[in-house]
Amino acid sequence: MKKLPEMSLQSKLILSIVALVLCQIGTTALVSIHVADGILEDQLGKRVLSVSQTVASMPTMIRLLKANDPKGDIQTIAETVRRRTGAEFVVIGDHQGIRYSHPDASNIGYPMVGGDNDRALMYGEAYTSMAVGTMGPSLRGKVPIVDDDENIVGIVSVGYLEESIAPMIADRQMIIVLTNVLLIVAGAGIAVLLARNFNRAIFGLEPREIGRLFQERSAILSSIREGVVAINGDGQVTMINKAARTTLGLSSDKDYVNSPIRDLRPDSDLLDTLRTGESDLDVEYRVGDKEIIVNRIPIWHGDQIMGVVSSFREKDEIDILAKELSQVQEYSSMLRQQTHEYSNKLHTISGLIQLQAYDKAIELISNETSGYQDLMMFLASAVPDPLVAGCILGKFSRAKELNVILSVDRESNFTDVPDWISRQKLVTVLGNLLDNAYQAVMTLPEDGRIVNLSLTDLGDDLIFEVEDSGAGIAEEVAENIFEKGVSTSGEKGRGIGLYTVKDILQYISGHITVDESRLGGVLFTVYIPKRRAIHA
Repeated sequence: MKKLPEMSLQSKLILSIVALVLCQIGTTALVSIHVADGILEDQLGKRVLSVSQTVASMPTMIRLLKANDPKGDIQTIAETVRRRTGAEFVVIGDHQGIRYSHPDASNIGYPMVGGDNDRALMYGEAYTSMAVGTMGPSLRGKVPIVDDDENIVGIVSVGYLEESIAPMIADRQMIIVLTNVLLIVAGAGIAVLLARNFNRAIFGLEPREIGRLFQERSAILSSIREGVVAINGDGQVTMINKAARTTLGLSSDKDYVNSPIRDLRPDSDLLDTLRTGESDLDVEYRVGDKEIIVNRIPIWHGDQIMGVVSSFREKDEIDILAKELSQVQEYSSMLRQQTHEYSNKLHTISGLIQLQAYDKAIELISNETSGYQDLMMFLASAVPDPLVAGCILGKFSRAKELNVILSVDRESNFTDVPDWISRQKLVTVLGNLLDNAYQAVMTLPEDGRIVNLSLTDLGDDLIFEVEDSGAGIAEEVAENIFEKGVSTSGEKGRGIGLYTVKDILQYISGHITVDESRLGGVLFTVYIPKRRAIHA
């Protein structure tokens, strides 16, 4: 059986509101009709009772009843009253209920019917009643006729037939029904407008879609490393993620939603963005001892600013990314240089062959292939990862350009590298350490510029060592060598390489040690666990 499509939220809202309107107006209509019927009957009852009391109080009527109405004047008076008041009937009887008047003269002289005369003839009460007389069901007013001696000498009965009352009730009911129909139509129209406006306000999303988007939003905000804070048009926080709490030094347990942004950061510029509506991109900002890069973007709804969202990240992390990018650019530049260099040497070899200087060509080829060929063959088996091997080969070429002797331990083996360890990060660590070693030996004579590299994957860790023959690390910077801006060369703008190495190793749960090298310089040893650490 084919499943019916689920009703949209807009349709549900329209049906719900219309059903509520129908229920309320329907109930109101029924009550109104019942009340209107009662009011009409009450008004007619008061009218017939008033007419009956007027007739019963006529002195002439009392005198005629006592005289047994020899000329039939009571009928004349009763019909005159009936025509003037619009009543269906005006019936006058004596103290025994014998008629002296009736709209149908043939009924005069017969007892009044309906069985509702006792209260007037026996107890002297004036009242209204519903009863069935000779003319049919009717609403009638009964009043006793009393003489000066307080004796009941007759009764007056004035009334309206039900068949005459029904059209009057129907007219009023129709007015009520039509009014309520109009209200229902108006309510349905308002329901459609409300549902459409509500649907437009939530961008036409269904509840399940809103729920899914909320879950996705929460997951994304929790997982990203950038801090994110959003405020509404009143400057109150509507969203803040975990990274933002950490960066701003806020409590991880307190709920800051609906708190004024001034309570979180008195010096926040989010309110300025809310006021001006101008975006701020890549602005440096200081929070305590941290430097962060901030982006602030206003949230627009039409021409109105609804709030501001700000994302920020520590500047150190961006510096690391920039350093990693510069490493990749450096390797690319090395490859271009090497391609250009080999192109020139190939042309030279071609020229030597054409000049038949074969010995010189062989000598040049031997000089170029010595070292490179051996290293490439070694790397092919010992370091099969192309990115790591390419880094070592590129640094070997760079060493030759700087007249530095880079020696790779032929006992090295780097084949068991887990997939979870980023090769780019390995290359960044290795490249920074080799660059640092090259820098350390550049003040030495060319034959004394030695850098050794050793790699191993035995045991539970990946280990590689980089040692140089430089002057070592000065005591005044030894303890802070891995801090940002600290450099053994003392040159301005340096001090990022070892800081980057330390940061990457912390990220992959590795660590680095610094010792004195057998060559007289520094020995850096890096340990990276093969098994990924599980962080709580």
